[in-house]
Amino acid sequence: MSDSVSDCTDEAEPRTALTEAEVEALVKGICFKTGPPRTVGVELEWLVHELRSPRLPVTPERLDTAYAALRTVPLSSPLTVEPGGQLELSSPPAASLTECVRTVSADLAAVRAVLNEQGLALVGLGTDPWRTPPRFLHEPRYDAMEACLDRTGPAGRAMMCASASVQVCLDAGHEEPGPLGLGRRWWLSHTLGAVLLAAFANSPLLDGAPTGWRSTRQLLWMEIGAGRAGGPALEGDPRAAWARHVLNSPVMCVRRDTGPWDVPDRLTFREWTRTGAPTREDLDYHISTLFPPVRPRGHLELRMIDAQPGDDGWIVPLAVTTALFEDPEAAEIAYRTVKPLAERAQPLPAPHNPLWTDAARHGLADPELHETAVACFTAALRALPRLGADDDVMAAVADYLDRYVRPGRTPADDQLDRLRAAHGLANGKDLRS
Repeated sequence: MSDSVSDCTDEAEPRTALTEAEVEALVKGICFKTGPPRTVGVELEWLVHELRSPRLPVTPERLDTAYAALRTVPLSSPLTVEPGGQLELSSPPAASLTECVRTVSADLAAVRAVLNEQGLALVGLGTDPWRTPPRFLHEPRYDAMEACLDRTGPAGRAMMCASASVQVCLDAGHEEPGPLGLGRRWWLSHTLGAVLLAAFANSPLLDGAPTGWRSTRQLLWMEIGAGRAGGPALEGDPRAAWARHVLNSPVMCVRRDTGPWDVPDRLTFREWTRTGAPTREDLDYHISTLFPPVRPRGHLELRMIDAQPGDDGWIVPLAVTTALFEDPEAAEIAYRTVKPLAERAQPLPAPHNPLWTDAARHGLADPELHETAVACFTAALRALPRLGADDDVMAAVADYLDRYVRPGRTPADDQLDRLRAAHGLANGKDLRS
């Protein structure tokens, strides 16, 4: 879920009450740190299942034991636990795609070795196909989050406890226009983002049954609502748009030193600055409770990709996304290729618009998204040698292009095929039957 407290406003005094104008200035000045794109990172969320039988629930006691053992393992990447017991590995900023892959692969190997000794395994699925686990973390933050999200229905609990993703982190870009400029990359991340969502959809099942969506994980985010999980409008300056969005979004909770945290109803941060005295720490915290598909945290955090199958499946979305943003030629091809999709994205911001809905529901079965994905993946594959990618990374992308993208399939289709085969059905029913 990548909901750690944002570092967007780390240059302000933490305990000074902020005015509305100060919030706007801080967000505009800090959340997009421009300059030549130099670094890349990835945040990997994983479900944790029993090795001997993935359908069996993992008890909190087993998770406690395993995570205690993991805390003794030296890693280059911070390792955190999500509300439902999922593990998240967040890479340090890397100077190249190759460095990022090498660092994270080594860390994952160490984590898997410890979990294997405990009879547990990391699993790359966008949603847990069999159950929504009970909440593993019982902390004031997650108590408040659950209370807040319950107001919009059951999607919030499923998102907190039964979902996992691959989040690619890229520099915001140059201040100047062009393929690597901030404005272009901000627009591209929201439009190409729908193509990435469709191409890597891997969550067609929830609570033992097909949902009718290739990416149920994205459906859950959409059901949480635009105020919590939506992005800003793309018209105009990205800084101004994001600052307005931060101010106009509802406050999830008001923290307290002791006891339960308050969960206000329909209080925006703008209203809080007018009626209360929020501090910079409150602003940091508020930003960390916003989950748009693209979140500016100094860099751009692309949050729309489902967790991928296999030990190394995460490398393909990392490599493809990096190539389409960091290589100027590929970025220009991607921009021209996805531009016709912008009309389908109207009139609402991502992900609550027809383009993103179609991507989540249909994946690459959507003809226009399929055609666009083939062109973008082909451009990415051609760009990878220019980025110094090794043969293994290029082979993985080429295999994904041939196995999934060209045929118009995604890993979600594999899950559905296995379900149908197991039950001898044309359309899969309940996994537990």
